[in-house]
Parts: sequence; C-alpha cells; structure tokens
Amino acid sequence: MTVNEQPAANYDTPWKEALQQYFEPFLSFFFPKVHPLIDWNHPPESLDKELEQILRQADSGEKVADKLFKVWLQDGKITWVLIHVEVQSQYKSDFAQRIYQYSYRAFDLYEQPVISLAVLGDKRATWRPRHYGYALGGCKLKLKFPIVKLLDYQAKWQDLEESTNPFAIMTMAHLTTMMTQGKPQMRQQGKWDLVRRLLEKGYHQEDIRKLFRAIDWMMTLPEELQQSFEEQLNRYQEERRMPLLSHMEVRAMQRGLEKGIEQGLEQGTVQGTVQNARESVLEVLTVRFEVVPPEVIEAINQIEDVSVLKQFHRQAITISSMVDFQQLLSQNQADS
Repeated sequence: MTVNEQPAANYDTPWKEALQQYFEPFLSFFFPKVHPLIDWNHPPESLDKELEQILRQADSGEKVADKLFKVWLQDGKITWVLIHVEVQSQYKSDFAQRIYQYSYRAFDLYEQPVISLAVLGDKRATWRPRHYGYALGGCKLKLKFPIVKLLDYQAKWQDLEESTNPFAIMTMAHLTTMMTQGKPQMRQQGKWDLVRRLLEKGYHQEDIRKLFRAIDWMMTLPEELQQSFEEQLNRYQEERRMPLLSHMEVRAMQRGLEKGIEQGLEQGTVQGTVQNARESVLEVLTVRFEVVPPEVIEAINQIEDVSVLKQFHRQAITISSMVDFQQLLSQNQADS
C-alpha cells in the first residue's frame, strides 16, 4: 500500500471498547438528562449475551445496537440502557425502525423497560431520526428516543479540547478520521495532534493507554505513514518516559508469533511452535482485556492446530469483547 492509498477506518471496534470501559462518562457527556437518573453507586452490568439474543430475535439485518447495560435507577428500580451507535458514516433509512425492533424485543424477551439512545456518526447533517411509529385503524404507536449527532461537535471543537471526558477525545478522533478520508497526510497530522493532547491532558496512565488504543485503531494510516507516526511517538515517549500500549505493539506480537512459528517449523519443533502460538493468543487477550477467564485459557491450551491458533490470534487483536471471543471458541469446539 502506497502513502496515498488509505486503509479503511475502523470506527466500530474503538467505539465498542470505549462504551464498555467508559459507560458513565458516555452518558454524562452525550446524554446529561439520562445520567442523573442512574444510581452510580450500584455498578452497571454489561449484558452482551442478552443483546446477542435480542439481535438474533429481531433479525432485521445489519446490527446498529452496540451495547446493552443493566442499571439501577435512583428509586431502586432496574432498567436497561440500549445504546445504538451508527458510526459507518452512511445514511440508514430504517434506523429508527430497528431501534424500535430492538426495544420491543428486549421487553418481549426479558420484560424489562428499555432506555434507547442513539449516536449518529454519519456525514449527513440533516439526517436525525428521533422516533418511529404508525397510526392505523384507530391504533397509534410511537417510540421517541434521544439522539446525538457527532457532526454538531465540529462547532464546539474548543469545548472538546478543554474537556477531560474520554468521549471528547473519541468525538475528535471520529470527526478527524471522517474528515480526512482520502487525505492520509492530514490524518497523520490530526492523529498526532490528538495523541499529543491525550498525553498532555493529565489522564491517569491506564486511561491514556485505553484511549490511545482507541485512537490508534480508529485513525488508520498507510504503512509508511504509520511507521512515521510510530517513530514520532517513540521519540516523544523516550523523552518523557511514557510507555504506552499501541496497535504497533500488537502488530509486533503478530510478527513475533509468525516468526516463531516459521523458526519452529524450520527446526521441526512442532510442539514448541504450538505452545508459542497459544501463549501469544493469551498474551494479546491479557493485554486487551486484562483478565482472561480460566475456561478461555483451557480452551486455547486444547488447540493443537497452529493455523487455528494464528486465526484466533488475529481475532484476539480485533475483537470487541471477551464475550465475543468466547463465542468464537465455542463455535470452534462445536465444529471440531
């Protein structure tokens, strides 16, 4: 790939990871009327399995509902918050209908009231779906839901720069990525400006690592420009002694895995190669999700096929959650 050939931006994975890590700041930043309704002394629960069931039952095509959380309200009642993020920068004519479908399927399957929220990351300024409904034969149905439009924050760029909320950084990264499509040199400069701002903002070290990873995943660059960016970042980190986890480190893990496999095959040490591959998969999972469940470790250690382990290694790098990775393992076990 040449400097002028730009890889497709990765919006989906960074947004899902940020929602998982920073649910409270998300509501505080985008939906300040919803945030105070929730008792934050009772930690919310992520409902990935329930969301998967809702999506499967709704069966409405492309997924737009990204995260589902169980929360406790200030009055002690339980409700669900279903977050829909349309981040593919394109218009979806049936978006409102699908929000309604996910909402009623959640209530139908689990009898839980649902707060449906939508984030629109597309380029069409006038596209602002806020409700779905119909009236027929004296019957009337309507669902109204709050939305935020990321394009609106272009006029609030100074506010974004001054905010310490993680989703200020996410919004700047999203808008910069979208506006530099086909302009890789401009994206490289925008990426560096955001990363430098992140490093100098006073965030906790772990938050810097998480948000840097989201920016690096989202703001894809051609290989040559990515290498230039990494060199610039390395110089910056060496001067300030600020080590970070980044996409480049994960790629280094991938290169190390493949090199180890090649060496193992050359030396005929098949068992050692398999073990190295297992350890590399578990290392990436630990780096990305911090805690790897014992059942995942056991399942990985039962895989004997190096090609399968290489595939799981690549999936570990890009997958949005540990639950999704466990589902892939289950499918592999069922097929084997």
